[in-house]
Formats: sequence, structure tokens, C-alpha cells
Amino acid sequence: MSADPPTHDPDPSDAALMARAAAGDRAAFEVLATRHLLALHRAARRVVGDAAEAEDLAQEAMLRAWQLAARFDPARGSLRAWLHRIVTNLAIDRLRRARPAAEITPELADTTPDPETALRQRRRRAALLTAVLRLPARQRRVLALTYAEGWPSAAIGLSLGISARAVEGLLRRARLALREGLRAH
Repeated sequence: MSADPPTHDPDPSDAALMARAAAGDRAAFEVLATRHLLALHRAARRVVGDAAEAEDLAQEAMLRAWQLAARFDPARGSLRAWLHRIVTNLAIDRLRRARPAAEITPELADTTPDPETALRQRRRRAALLTAVLRLPARQRRVLALTYAEGWPSAAIGLSLGISARAVEGLLRRARLALREGLRAH
């Protein structure tokens, strides 16, 4: 009597693929990259605003994930959240290096016929970006995941290792700090 051939899971979970990647399975990691690269690109683009730079950041995030695969713990949250944390951190670091807060001047196309309105809009966006960059990293991360990615508080909490209530507190403090930063401007 012969043994049954091993069954092949046609759609393994992210956690199972990540465990295989941690053991050096490149094919498993390629499946993960196919699943998540586009979402990482979108997340990075929302932070840096440039498609080419976002592509570099998404690929760098996947490289980091490959290098750190053994550190991924599915008990602490989903792979998607872990990858988004990596790409968001990389994007914020890139912004910090590329555009110090004192030198931020967003590139905006003047689509309004009224030059005064266009100038006010540019100043307001520059003030907002400056205020966002002055927030603590956790508050920026919570804002990005909430407003740019549309994540619920519970998912953000899992991603950051905090409660949903703590996420709401971070959001409230971030909004207050932004309001004060814009008011001072």
C-alpha cells in the first residue's frame, strides 16, 4: 500500500508563506510579494507623493521583510499590517531626509485662475505638511493608516501593538496638534 502524496495548499495563508520564507523558501516569498507589493506601493505613494519613489520604497520594504522574515510573529498581527508598518516607516524616513521641515515647499500646479487663492492654498498645504512632519512618529503612522489607508482602529492597534482605544487617543492628540499647528500658522 502506497502513501498518499502530500497535499499542496493552492492558497496558503500569509503566515504559512512567511514561515516558509523564514526558512529560505524564495518561491513562498515571491507569492507574498505578488500579494502585497501593489498595496505597499499605494501606501508609500500616499506618504511621499511620487510614484517612482513609492515603487523603490515598496521594493525596499519587501527586501526588509525577506531579511527579517524570521522576526515576523503572526500572533502580534497580520503580515499586511507588519509590511505596512515597514513601508510607512521607510517612507517617513525618506521624507525626513529629503525634505527637512524648514525647507518644505510642496509642488502644486496652479489650477485656479485667482493667484491669491492659489497662494493661500499652497501656504495652507505647506503648513499642514510641516505640522504633520512635526508630529511624533506614532501619531503620523496612525494618521496615515486611518486616513490614507482607511484602516479601522482595531487593525491599527494590532499593527502597532496597542489597543484600539490607544489608537483613538493618538488620533485625537494628532488632530489637536495639527489644529494648533495650523492655528499658529
